[in-house]
Amino acid sequence: MKPPKFQDLILFENDDYIVVNKPPFLSTLDERIGVAASLLRLAREYTDDAQVGHRLDRDTSGALVIAKHPEAYRSISMQFENREVNKIYHAVTWGAPPLEQFVVERNIETTKSGKARLAFKGKPAETRFTTLETYARHALVQCEPVTGRMHQIRLHLAYVQTPIVGDHLYGGEDFFLSSLKKKFNLKEGETEQPFIKRFALHAKELGFTGLDGQPIKVDAPYPKDFRVLVETLAQYR
Repeated sequence: MKPPKFQDLILFENDDYIVVNKPPFLSTLDERIGVAASLLRLAREYTDDAQVGHRLDRDTSGALVIAKHPEAYRSISMQFENREVNKIYHAVTWGAPPLEQFVVERNIETTKSGKARLAFKGKPAETRFTTLETYARHALVQCEPVTGRMHQIRLHLAYVQTPIVGDHLYGGEDFFLSSLKKKFNLKEGETEQPFIKRFALHAKELGFTGLDGQPIKVDAPYPKDFRVLVETLAQYR
């Protein structure tokens, strides 16, 4: 994938912070293997002392805050640690959750394989959910993680048997348009591709406090693949 221009990702900027709309398929930090671009590397080409305030999975798109200097980084790190940052995600799920509004509180532990799991001895994890839209076989769900455990939203949605579309790690199958569109025809020799080639999770809103004590709230528009998925599903209610 060709690296994006960092300036094109910026949603908000002041003397202390940058909030970007991270595209899918771009890692937040440098990966151990390979030399692919990362968001942090792009940010440091833009401002030398850049530090990411938190991480989004490679496949997850959306709002991510970057500190421009050490004092700003200390402040945002403490806000995350003290659960003072407001984070709202949108996910497209298989099936509709059991209630319009509900909370999942299930402990999470990480494994050596890079996967997380629900476990009684794990760390406490809480996510608040709101079902925004329901479609024929899917739903658009708002997710507000109170804690910040690894793969928390993905695990908690899988727990209520509505895994995220495309989330193979936690039971979410790919979505193929042919499953909804009756008159779907492929050309001879073609193979149908998944409608979205990642798991359908987007960090929609991010709210925190600036160094001057003023609130900062940023909304991240859907990237094209997520937007088209939601628009397409809306045609099949």
